[in-house]
Amino acid sequence: MRRPCFKLERDYPTPLAGVDEAGCAPLAGPVVAAAVILDRERFPRGIDDSKKLTLEERESIFARLERQAVIGIGICSVAEIEQLNIYWARMTAMARAVDALCAAAGCDPAWVLVDGNATPRWQRPSKAVVAGDAKCRSIAAASIAAKVTRDRIMADHARTYPGYGWETNRGYPTPEHIRAIRTLGLTPLHRRTFAKVREHVEQDVPLPLNLVA
Repeated sequence: MRRPCFKLERDYPTPLAGVDEAGCAPLAGPVVAAAVILDRERFPRGIDDSKKLTLEERESIFARLERQAVIGIGICSVAEIEQLNIYWARMTAMARAVDALCAAAGCDPAWVLVDGNATPRWQRPSKAVVAGDAKCRSIAAASIAAKVTRDRIMADHARTYPGYGWETNRGYPTPEHIRAIRTLGLTPLHRRTFAKVREHVEQDVPLPLNLVA
């Protein structure tokens, strides 16, 4: 099966950043975006759309990306998702990821390729690429960085809120997660504006004093 490559990217100036996000569909937790600049002469092998990789493959590639690429991470909290809506939370997370990338790289990317059908409202030279994580190696690398980062965040939250299965379902609406909401109620990390959560709004679980949502 064909993997993402640099073919699409070669039409744009360098340094080029690929941007993608993880966590729009879950019922709980933040949206996390990543922006990645790859060295086209030295990059991890096996980069692909994060959804096509196993957890172990993503972790391995991400570890190599941390050594061989420049990475910026942007996070949009649950409170911001509720305030902005999920679309604008996604855009905000991606804009923050590129800002973080600029700080890490010490310069702005010459061009940004964003997975999806729209880019954030910014002044950066950029283009949206539908299914970019399946076509563009830099976007695929960003999809891995975003997914691994968010998975780790949700695994940490699973220790504070056991019983919801976040260590494996990452907050997505699996049968296990839905059952837990019905029996345990909601946590402060649940997205109350989402339909499958809204019907259980009155069953809130108190927030431990040591947790910042």
